[in-house]
Amino acid sequence: MGVPDGGGLRATAWKLLLCYLSPSRDVWEKELTENRQKYAKLKEELLLSPSAYTRVRADAMISAELSRDGDVAGPLKRQGISHGDHPLSVGKASAWDHYFKHTEIAEQIDRDLQRTHSDMKFFSGESSFSKKNREAMRNILLLFAKLNPAICYVQGMNEVLAPILYVFSTDTDEQNALNAEADSFSCFVRLLSDSVDHFCQQLDNSPVGILSTLSRLAKLLKENDEELWKHLEFTTQVKPQFYAFRWITLLLSQEFNFQSILRIWDSLLSNPFGVQDMLLRICCAMLLCMKSRLLRGDFAANLRLLQHYPDINIEHLLQVAQDLSADTSSCSLSL
Repeated sequence: MGVPDGGGLRATAWKLLLCYLSPSRDVWEKELTENRQKYAKLKEELLLSPSAYTRVRADAMISAELSRDGDVAGPLKRQGISHGDHPLSVGKASAWDHYFKHTEIAEQIDRDLQRTHSDMKFFSGESSFSKKNREAMRNILLLFAKLNPAICYVQGMNEVLAPILYVFSTDTDEQNALNAEADSFSCFVRLLSDSVDHFCQQLDNSPVGILSTLSRLAKLLKENDEELWKHLEFTTQVKPQFYAFRWITLLLSQEFNFQSILRIWDSLLSNPFGVQDMLLRICCAMLLCMKSRLLRGDFAANLRLLQHYPDINIEHLLQVAQDLSADTSSCSLSL
């Protein structure tokens, strides 16, 4: 039945389900402190410009020397900088070369963030509140891109991150809400680890790529309703890649209103066979719940229906998904 709204229950439940918090409550404070400190260190090392990072390190060294030697008057020490770390250096190993290389990615992230749930004040607008939330998302996505150069940033990752940051930022525990960015980063990485191959174009045709997952969806539909499967596959030729690519890669985060997305994610994250297993069940259930309309429709009508999925009773949809006969857990990865 999902997690009750309010009281910070959903934030805590999601952290547990994503294995960010261990089952033992006694170690939560220690785990959170360590993970938040690691995130702060990553931001310092990877998001600051090389000159700003050099200043931070220099200040830390000066503070350490003063603590060791006492506040003794004397000449100020100048910090040296190597030729390779000068902003005008053209060397590929230069810290500045790496920094400038990600400028284009940062600009793409900024454009996408401007479109993220533009109907919600949490994400959109010029208030200091919404700007702070977009800045947190920018940091997380840029840091992910730098840590995962093979995947980098792909449009749509912002949509996957949005529910996590929203839930953690609205936690009634003030300390947790203040550290929502750090917690969101770790949970975003954990969630994406189950489906990150869907964002990698080079893996599209591999057993872990998006085309393989779309084939599993078609197989699941065939096993549960062969009539509907034949109508979509052969009569109207509405292939899963025409409508379900976005459903699967973005974890349904663009198909329903925001509160419904949170409810759906309660079921995705709590499925014992993994996120992907429940995700395919829900996608299949979305087709079954529209069966009568799909059987009446032609290619254009069905494509329009599935690309702009209508309002539906979410609890009914999830029950249909849960009751599907096929078990795809052997093909899925659990968190």
